[in-house]
Amino acid sequence: MRVTVGMSGGVDSAVAAWLLKEQGYDVTGVFMVNWEEEDEEGVCTAADDFDDARRCCDVIGIPYYTVNFSRAYRERVFSVFLREYEAGRTPNPDVLCNSEIKFNAFLDFALKTESEYLATGHYARLKKENGQALLLRGLDDNKDQTYFLCALNQQQLMRALFPVGGMQKCEVRALAQKIGLPNAQKKDSTGICFIGERKFAQFIGQYIPSEPGPMVDIDTGMVLAQHEGLSRYTIGQRKGIGIGGMGSGEPWFVAEKDAKNNTLYICQGKNHPCLYKKGLYAVNFSWIAEDAPAQKFDCTVKFRYRQKDVDCHVEVQERGVCVRFDAPQRAVTPGQYAVLYQGEVCLGGGVIERALHPEESA
Repeated sequence: MRVTVGMSGGVDSAVAAWLLKEQGYDVTGVFMVNWEEEDEEGVCTAADDFDDARRCCDVIGIPYYTVNFSRAYRERVFSVFLREYEAGRTPNPDVLCNSEIKFNAFLDFALKTESEYLATGHYARLKKENGQALLLRGLDDNKDQTYFLCALNQQQLMRALFPVGGMQKCEVRALAQKIGLPNAQKKDSTGICFIGERKFAQFIGQYIPSEPGPMVDIDTGMVLAQHEGLSRYTIGQRKGIGIGGMGSGEPWFVAEKDAKNNTLYICQGKNHPCLYKKGLYAVNFSWIAEDAPAQKFDCTVKFRYRQKDVDCHVEVQERGVCVRFDAPQRAVTPGQYAVLYQGEVCLGGGVIERALHPEESA
């Protein structure tokens, strides 16, 4: 069977390609270009990543080439990213990149080139039986990436392969070293691909004009300073507020953003009650099994990556999903994804529209 492997230039996708070839697949490596822009020094970092991918494919002994999805990425991912920030929310473009580009545009490309599967280096597992696909957490708890795959559907997952999902990261690097991959010790990429090493405020300022407004103490209603534009802040943020030596002397944190009135509300103290919410309401929810398990059920939720599972009760409503935590949780952020789990099974996820106060009904 023929399989296309999305080669990122990183060690995970390279080991995935090697494993599939060892298993007898007819493997082709394809490097995706999703963003075309040089950094401050005039260097296109994608060129370095492609060089790493090319050298790995040579070692593995598979053909390779490049495909450009930068236009689709701007239309389907980056434009949404900007709209969300303009609306005062904090989006997660990685989820959209997987559902709209890697397992949509790229998957279509792979199928048109007569591949039966598309493989990536994601730390996730699949269980396929009776014409259905279950998305399971990767065995490495520190690297599990099902959070970013929560919006994939059955058609996409039935064509997907995640060869390193059953391995620990240290095992992947050890195997890469053993087979002589040149990127065996390459540092993992972090952050959002199109921002790179630049500061976020510097990047976002190129696309969203700065609109300063009042920075208000949520307890007293006093205007303490001017913020630099709501898009520069996220719920629970401490750094960059620029207020010190006031009140109790504790650090200040972003508590709420009022986009309509361009107002940033802040509070003092890491454990201030206004930072904690009883639940959340999520919209545009994607169920991996196509339908919710029930109208009401108990499970666990993550509302940011690398977060420990939170016990919750879920109620599926006409327009969205209401998630109530067993205990109040800190810094629930509109625009991020709420992803539900039953044990090791990822049920799906949706965009957080708003956090719920203890007394609020959805």
